[in-house]
Amino acid sequence: MIIDLHAHTLVSDGTDTPAQLVEQAEAAGLDVVALTDHDTAAGWREAIDAAERLRVGLLPGIEISCSWDGISVHLLAYLLDPADPDLAAELDAARESRDVRARRIVDLLSRDVPVTWDDVVAQVGEGATMGRPHIADALVARGVVPDRSAAFETYLHTGSPYYVTHYAPDPVDAVRLVRAAGGVPVMAHPFAAKRGRLVPDTVIEEMTRAGLFALEADHPDHDEAQRAKAHAVAADLGLHVTGSSDYHGTGKPQGLAACTTHPDVLDALLAEPTSRGIVRP
Repeated sequence: MIIDLHAHTLVSDGTDTPAQLVEQAEAAGLDVVALTDHDTAAGWREAIDAAERLRVGLLPGIEISCSWDGISVHLLAYLLDPADPDLAAELDAARESRDVRARRIVDLLSRDVPVTWDDVVAQVGEGATMGRPHIADALVARGVVPDRSAAFETYLHTGSPYYVTHYAPDPVDAVRLVRAAGGVPVMAHPFAAKRGRLVPDTVIEEMTRAGLFALEADHPDHDEAQRAKAHAVAADLGLHVTGSSDYHGTGKPQGLAACTTHPDVLDALLAEPTSRGIVRP
C-alpha cells in the first residue's frame, strides 16, 4: 500500500479542490491519502464523495496550528469530530486570528511593495482558511516574487520585519483537545529547522504524555539527520512514525507520495479509539 498522510487543498493553502486532491491521489497510485487542511474540516465532504467514487482510501484530518513560547508547532489530527465544542472554539479563534494577522502583514508590506488586501483576497478560495501562502500568491501575481518559496524567503519568514504572530493553542493542550474530540494526533515535521525555531524535546515528551500518537519523521523538509533524529526520539518515547508529502498542489514543489507511511502504522492509527472511520476502497 502507498499511503500519504498529509495533504492540503484550496480550502486552506493548497491549489486543488478536495475532489481534485483525490483525483491526484488516484493518478499518483496512492491507496490512502489524508486530507489535512489548516484548522478546518470544510473540505471533508467533497473529498469523501470523490474517494467513494474513485475507490481511493481517504483519511479525514486537520492540521492545527499551535504555538509554544512563540515557536510554531503543527499538529496533524486524524478521524476527529470537528464539531466537538471545545475543539471547534479553538479552531474558530485560530481562523479569526489568522484573518487579523493577514491584514496586518499586508498593511506592513504595502508600505514597501505593490500589494493590497484585495490582491490577497483574490487568492483565497471560498470558505478557505486565510494564511501567509495566500499573501505569497498575491506577491507572485503582482510580479514581486517568482514563486511562493521566494516570497517566504524574502518577505514572509518568521524573522521578517513584516512577520506578525497570531493566536494558536499550546501544542500539549491541542493534543488533549484532539483526543477528547475522538482524534489521533501526530506532530508534523518536528525537526524541520528550515521552517524556523524548534521546540525542545521536553515539549514533545509532554505532548506524548498528553496522548501524542506519532512523529511525522519522513517529510520533504527533513534532511537525513533530522529524519534520523525523529525516528530516534519516537523510539525513545514509544511513538509511531509517519511519512507524508505535505502536498499543496502547485503551491509547493513536492508531489504526492514524496514521503509515505508504512501500512503497519496506518493499521495502528485505525486501531486507536476515534470518532470517524476511513473511506476504504
